[in-house]
Amino acid sequence: MKALDELTFDNRFARLGDAFSTHVLPEPLDEPRLVVASDAAMALLDLDPTAAETPVFAELFGGHKLWAEAEPRAMVYSGHQFGSYNPQLGDGRGLLLGEVYNAAGEHWDLHLKGAGQTPYSRMGDGRAVLRSSIREFLASEALHALGIPSSRALCVIGSSTPVWREKQERGAMVLRLARSHIRFGHFEYFYYTKRPEQQAELAEHVLNLHYPECREQPEPYLAMFREIVERNAELIAKWQAYGFCHGVMNTDNMSILGITFDFGPFAFLDDFDAHFICNHSDHEGRYSFSNQVPIGQWNLSALAQALTPFISVDALKEALGLYLPLYQAHYLDLMRRRLGLTTAEDDDQKLVERLLKLMQNSGVDYTLFFRRLGDESAALAVTRLRDDFVDRAGFDAWAELYKARVERDGDGTEEQRRARMHAVNPLYILRNYLAQNAITAAESGDYSEVRRLHEVLSKPFEEQAGMEQYAQRPPDWGKHLEISCSS
Repeated sequence: MKALDELTFDNRFARLGDAFSTHVLPEPLDEPRLVVASDAAMALLDLDPTAAETPVFAELFGGHKLWAEAEPRAMVYSGHQFGSYNPQLGDGRGLLLGEVYNAAGEHWDLHLKGAGQTPYSRMGDGRAVLRSSIREFLASEALHALGIPSSRALCVIGSSTPVWREKQERGAMVLRLARSHIRFGHFEYFYYTKRPEQQAELAEHVLNLHYPECREQPEPYLAMFREIVERNAELIAKWQAYGFCHGVMNTDNMSILGITFDFGPFAFLDDFDAHFICNHSDHEGRYSFSNQVPIGQWNLSALAQALTPFISVDALKEALGLYLPLYQAHYLDLMRRRLGLTTAEDDDQKLVERLLKLMQNSGVDYTLFFRRLGDESAALAVTRLRDDFVDRAGFDAWAELYKARVERDGDGTEEQRRARMHAVNPLYILRNYLAQNAITAAESGDYSEVRRLHEVLSKPFEEQAGMEQYAQRPPDWGKHLEISCSS
């Protein structure tokens, strides 16, 4: 394991030059202190987890110190925000400190969010507040534990720095990790500003560093775009299968690697509601839960437009046509596994749709339903779960179809079925009220709840002794928390 001063930097994005980013130093936080750190994320950098408890750790990730090899850069990009093109966005409160590679040869971006003003802050203060930093940290690590591709979070550093949002809060920084922080909006920026040389340089950078296998194909750029389509189809299938709502699927928040990225007003479903809108600023419901699938395709179309200098329109359209079939295949595979099925039948899609319609009309807890469905035999489970449904006759009819389907599947013992289902159906998810409880304590200086919740969510499929309170349905107040882009 390495100490903090032993990290090895290789700042590949910074070498692209000033057309792609601007050199900016982080603005230090007052009285930086560790709120929470992820041992698993630290391991990606080969860091000794005990380093998090040292004073220099908070100083480095609170903006007071910097490695000599780091090259902090604010990245420039554009993007479509709620469907409208914004010509220049960029890292308004974040800095790419540099790229570190580990003993396995993996490169990881160190991106500090809340690091102060940059040329792209657009009248903002460049700061992040404690609550938003905690939410991003918890979500990043929780999604990874669920098997959903995501940026990672190494730590949150709190402070006494005052920051004004709707009220005065305390500033914080979150250090997030990803193989790349390049977004769809990077390509849009150089396309719409008509800078073909820089756009080609960016495309080569992404192709060489992140999709080198596509070099073997007759049309490398087209092969890369197809891979991006595939990754996003699978990502959004996982969001939908596990009830995750991103909240702000602007093209500047879409990763070129197909990972969950730029957390703001996200939420997991409590009661199942296909029309759920987690961002209270999203008045039209553009990014509602059910709209995530078509918006994913819309965003890929925006990226395709930016790639027309390299790929023919017909080839791009053909690649885009893969998105929905790939999404449907990934989603149905996940939902079969959540139902404990190991084989495929033609009517499985209808079985899933019928269940979700019943859940929608009854306000059934999405996560706990699937977990309890695997607690015992199919016959006993549906008998216990029927009281959760308003339309009991409708659920009984579905239950008969499900029991017959399980019987035909016939793979293994009841114990094997339970283990198989519990391995894909979490007991613990990041519910908004749990995050809010942790934030409230942290704002009073008590970080124990943030750390405990992080530990619970790092093993979402395992029943953990003494942690029953994290596996409960939320109280009524917890279902109606307003989450905004400042969250």
